[in-house]
Amino acid sequence: MIGFAMCGSYCTHKRAIEQMRLISKDRDILPIMSENVYSTDTYFGTCETLKNTVKDICGREIIHTIAGAEPLGPKISLDALVICPCTGNTLAKIALGITDTSVTMAAKAQLRSDRPIIIALASNDALSANLKNIGTLLSRKHVYFVPMRQDDPEKKPHSLIADFSLLLPTLDCAMKGIQYQRIFQ
Repeated sequence: MIGFAMCGSYCTHKRAIEQMRLISKDRDILPIMSENVYSTDTYFGTCETLKNTVKDICGREIIHTIAGAEPLGPKISLDALVICPCTGNTLAKIALGITDTSVTMAAKAQLRSDRPIIIALASNDALSANLKNIGTLLSRKHVYFVPMRQDDPEKKPHSLIADFSLLLPTLDCAMKGIQYQRIFQ
C-alpha cells in the first residue's frame, strides 16, 4: 500500500490528484491530508470537493490527524509514502524531526521503519530559507525527491516545483532504493 499525503500548495492539488489517479490504477492508496488541507476552502476549491475526490479515488477514509497517523509504521505498514504536494513548511519540519501534523507523523513513521518517502516539493522559498532542508533530506536514507525546477525564475526566483509527471517513475525507483534521474531540472 502507498501512503499519499497532501499538504497546502493548493494551486498544485489538481496535478497531485492526477498523479493519485495514475498510482491508484495498480496500487492501493491510503490517503493522508494535513489538517489544513482537510478543513480549508480556498480559491482553488472546497475542502469537501477535494475530500470526496480523494475518497472516490482511494476507496478509503482520509487520515487527517496526528492520532490517525500514529498507527502508521508499527501497525499499518506502507510500502512507500508520497508527499504530493510537499510544502516548504512540511519539508522543514521533516528535516528537523518536528512531528506536529498528520503528514509529519506519517513521515516519521515511514523513516523509523526504513521505508521510502517520495517528496514532490512545491515551495516559494526552496532556493532560500528551505535550501538547507533540501540538503539535509538529500543526505538521509530512504528520502527521494521528484525532480524539480524553478516555476517562474523572474517573478519567484526562490521557488521550486516538482515535475508532477515524474512522480510515478520516481516512486518506482524509490521502491528499488534509487533516486530517479537528477533532482534539479
